[in-house]
Amino acid sequence: MEHDILFEIGIAIGIIAAAGLLASRLRFSIVPLLILAGLAVGPHIPQFWIIDLSFINSTPLIDFMGRLGVLYLMFYLGLEFSVGRLLKASSAILKTGLIYMAINFTIGVLFPFLLGWPIKEILVTAGIMTISSSAIVAKVLVELKRAVRPETEMILGLMMFQDVFVAIYLSIVSGLVLTGSTSPEMVLKSASVALGFMIGILLLGRKLKSLLNRLLDIPSDEVFMLCLFAALIMVAGFSESIHVAEAIGALLVGLVLAETEHVERIEHLVVPFRDFFGALFFFSFGLSIDPLALPGAVWPAVIAVLLTIIGNFVSGMISGRISGYSHRASVNIGLTITSRGEFSIILAGLAEAGALSPILQSFAALYVLILAVLGPLLTKESKWIYAQLGRLFKWPPLVEKSRRKQKPNIVAESQ
Repeated sequence: MEHDILFEIGIAIGIIAAAGLLASRLRFSIVPLLILAGLAVGPHIPQFWIIDLSFINSTPLIDFMGRLGVLYLMFYLGLEFSVGRLLKASSAILKTGLIYMAINFTIGVLFPFLLGWPIKEILVTAGIMTISSSAIVAKVLVELKRAVRPETEMILGLMMFQDVFVAIYLSIVSGLVLTGSTSPEMVLKSASVALGFMIGILLLGRKLKSLLNRLLDIPSDEVFMLCLFAALIMVAGFSESIHVAEAIGALLVGLVLAETEHVERIEHLVVPFRDFFGALFFFSFGLSIDPLALPGAVWPAVIAVLLTIIGNFVSGMISGRISGYSHRASVNIGLTITSRGEFSIILAGLAEAGALSPILQSFAALYVLILAVLGPLLTKESKWIYAQLGRLFKWPPLVEKSRRKQKPNIVAESQ
């Protein structure tokens, strides 16, 4: 019944709001709390009087709003860096990004291979273990007031490289998983269609920049928003119809519109939708997980978490030192990019759509949950971690300001 669905949606949003309030009180990332909230309810929960936490009637609608959340998250990320900025910083991003990918993607492939998983599961797991969460990393940088630190530029560069990597990787893997193609010819064809679609959209967007500026010169915010979201949903839907992940279509729309003179207005309008539907996305992901199935994925997830922390730390140190950053800044880089989130969940959803091994859902849920909790903690405690490792590896000591003398005692390594 319609009123039942509305009541269930209201309860779901109430739970999400409570998770947000708790995260705010704890000064912690909201992502793991939203996933936990979804895990805590669902089909296995009995009904209490008129309060039904199983969300059986409303699950399709919650899932759909979660899909919109992915679109708005990816669209917003596309707005954050234009194609022009991407090309300008391409040399530095390419160098550090390749180092990061070489280390972490190799780990992501070898680990499921040693577990004996099939090739499609290996490819999905490699993506899950390689790609950091731009949303969590950006939120942590803002919360810890590290946006002005010099190493933050490299962290954002790595995020940009990963965003481009995930666009290509998702296209290739989605073509393989969703079409079921296994021959090299079919994989190449799927990848070519996906890459051709992406390149075509970007080139067309740059070519039509002046036209887009004129078309979007709409006084009414209401009409402006309707035109914007119509383009977003249509391109995302078309992407899905040619077996390219809908999230990639949303990212492409963001990249194209980032080139226009209306980007600030677009960001201002899209942020509330990104936050609201994005929260529903993480909640719906937790809702889709059967807690009883999680124990079977505990050890693979725990080992993968340890490998990811090591891989991210080593790649961050190498990238930072090669680029001339201090040991402390390099430690910050390695620890800040550890969190996993939306991209890993998108890949897990892709595995579900492709009817791959069910363990991937449980694995991704536990893996993302643990790293979404540990990532912000490691970033926050990076100073203490540097001090401990500094004694072991003989790194320069930290700058310690004397409150009495009001001047630094040691200046060998900046904080």
